[in-house]
Amino acid sequence: MATPVHKDLDTLVRGVSPVLEVPFHDDGELDPDGFTTVVDRVLATGVSSLMFPGFASEFHKLDPEERELLTGLLLQQTRNRQDVAAIVSVPDHATRAAVRQALRAAELGADAINLLPPHFLAPSKDAVSAHLREVLTAVDPLPVVVQYAPAQTGTALDAPTLHRLAAEHPNLRWVKVESAPPGRLIAALAAGPRPLPSLIGYAGLQLPDALRRGAVGVQPGCSFTELYVKLWEQWQRGDEVGAVALHTRMLPYLSYWMQSVELIIAVEKEISVRRGWIASAHCRAPGYRLDEEELKMIDRFCAEFAPQVPELAR
Repeated sequence: MATPVHKDLDTLVRGVSPVLEVPFHDDGELDPDGFTTVVDRVLATGVSSLMFPGFASEFHKLDPEERELLTGLLLQQTRNRQDVAAIVSVPDHATRAAVRQALRAAELGADAINLLPPHFLAPSKDAVSAHLREVLTAVDPLPVVVQYAPAQTGTALDAPTLHRLAAEHPNLRWVKVESAPPGRLIAALAAGPRPLPSLIGYAGLQLPDALRRGAVGVQPGCSFTELYVKLWEQWQRGDEVGAVALHTRMLPYLSYWMQSVELIIAVEKEISVRRGWIASAHCRAPGYRLDEEELKMIDRFCAEFAPQVPELAR
């Protein structure tokens, strides 16, 4: 399961690691060419890693053949590049299916696996841990990110549990933290004999606090990646004031859009259409239909941030 070229994942899986959206045609059919364009445009922002399929990818609305097709298209563009890592997510609920999908991703050339714990019908903590252990064992030594998204899944994990898993499975390398607030868990994961670095999700709503507590990156949606890249660069060069100021400008939009995962998916697709990345903002039903006021909010966002993201001025 070794990758075709050597990649320094500790360097690549940090900073901004966007979750790719999936474009559909107006009739709901998959748009593979549009997906390839999305990958191209996101990579052009200079990020060193990206993830697919996540909640922002509408993974729960893709059939297995579509998911495999898009995963293959992504990995065609990343597997032989030393400067970028592709994190392939495995959200399958059944442990058997998750193991199979993780091994398939490794075979196709994934640089790391993002593992979403099972959550349908509230499996026990022991059952969730057993699921994680089986997938970690199956893909070892391929690096793994465990995604902790309690608001979306109801799954309960804590730092001691994750530290025990990491002690047993050295290929557990990161945790994607999407709890609210995320800071205390990030700090707890960074402590201990083997610190576990965190990536923050949830559109980076609490990004400054997460960075102060040791988060090594953020995994937002992809349609305005440049803003997160600028924020990250400011933070890295010690301009905390500038980074927080940019985040503060983004926050009124993010806090509204993150009231619902389906809402921010619809918003991101509308922004991508305006940028010329994709032809249709269609979201597969059941989804969120933006109303007139929400479209006007996107107008204001595009006007405000056009200097940082020139295509928004279209």
